[in-house]
Amino acid sequence: MQQMSRKKWWLLAAVVIATVVAVPLYRGRERASARIPATPPEVPVKIASAHRGDLDLTLKVIGRAEAFSTVNVQARVSGQLQELLFTPGGQVKAGDTIIRIDPSLLQAQLDQALGNLAKDQAQLDNARTMLKRYQPLLGKGYVSQSDYDTYKANEGIYTAMVQADRAAVELARTQLGYARIQAPFDSLAGAPLVYPGAQLTANDTSVVVLNQIRPIRITFAIPETGLAGIKSSMARGKVPVTASIPGARSAPMQAELEFINNAVDTTTGTIQLKARYHNDDAQLTPGQFVEVLLPTTRLSDVVTVPAVALQNSPLGSFVFVANADGTVQQRMVTAGPSSGPHVVIEKGLTGSERVVTDGQMLLVDGARVRVVADGDGA
Repeated sequence: MQQMSRKKWWLLAAVVIATVVAVPLYRGRERASARIPATPPEVPVKIASAHRGDLDLTLKVIGRAEAFSTVNVQARVSGQLQELLFTPGGQVKAGDTIIRIDPSLLQAQLDQALGNLAKDQAQLDNARTMLKRYQPLLGKGYVSQSDYDTYKANEGIYTAMVQADRAAVELARTQLGYARIQAPFDSLAGAPLVYPGAQLTANDTSVVVLNQIRPIRITFAIPETGLAGIKSSMARGKVPVTASIPGARSAPMQAELEFINNAVDTTTGTIQLKARYHNDDAQLTPGQFVEVLLPTTRLSDVVTVPAVALQNSPLGSFVFVANADGTVQQRMVTAGPSSGPHVVIEKGLTGSERVVTDGQMLLVDGARVRVVADGDGA
C-alpha cells in the first residue's frame, strides 16, 4: 500500500511539472502568432468605367401597334359572291385577285352596249355615205337644200349616239372589271364577313378587312410636359424610338418617330405620337402592347456611371472607386437624372474613374478587391 501511494505521488508530481512547463510555452506561441498580422481577403467585384460626354434623357411609356393602313373591302357592283381567293389570316400581295363576283349579268350588259355601239356605228357610216353622195348633187340642183340639211343632221345625231355608246361600253367594261377585286397593297387578310353565294350590294356589303403591317405604326401618348424635349430632339434630326414587347426575349425594335398630333388632349394632358417600324419579321401585330423608349432632352458634357454602381447611405449617395493598387475608396457623390441603365453624377467624379458595379455589399472604405469578369461569380 505504501508502495502504491508513492507511485501516485510521483505521477501527480510529473503532471504538475508538465503543466508548469507547457503554460509558458503556449503563451509564448500565442504572443508570437499575435505579432504576425493576418492578410485581409480580397473581395471579388465587377467594375465599369465612368464616362464623360453627351447623354440623351429618355421617356418610357406604353404604346400599341396599329396597322399602317386598313381597308374595309366592299363590292363596287351588285352581284352574287362567287369565290374567295384568299386564306383568312394569311398574307395577300398587292394586285392579287382576292374576290370574284358572278360576272354573268355584267358580261351581258357589256355585250348589249357593244351591240348598240355596232348598230349606231353602222347608221353613222350610212349617214356619212349619203351625205358624201348628195353633196355634189346639191350644187347642180338635183337635191334640195332641205334634204341635204336632213342628211347632215342625221350624221350629227348618229355621231353623238356613237359617242354615247362608246361611253356605255367603257362603263360596262369597267363594271365587269369590278367583278374581280384585287388587293390594294401587301397585307394580312382578316376573317371573311360574307361567304360565296351571298348577294352583294354595291358600295354597301363588306367582304373582308385588310391590314397593312409592313411597315407598321406604333402609337403612344406622352405627357405634354415632355413635348418640348421631343421637339428639341426633332430639331437635331430623326428621332429614334425603341420598342420592346413586354416579357419577350427578342432584341428591342428600332423605329422612327414620324407623327406628332396637332393638339393636346385636355382630358388627359397628353399628346399622341406615332412611330414607324419596318416590321419585316412580322414581330408586331396590330393591337399589340409595346414598351416605348424615346429620347427627350440632351445633356452635354456630363459624367455618367451604370445605375447599379450607385449606393445609398444615411449620409447620401456614394460609389466605390477602384484604385490602381487594388483597393477601393468610398466616394460620396451627387446623383442627377437617369437614362436607361445610366445615371448622371453631378458632383464627386471626373469621368476618368472606375467604379464597382457588383459586390458592394462586402466592401468598406480601403478594402482590397479582385476584379472578376462577367462569367465569374462575384
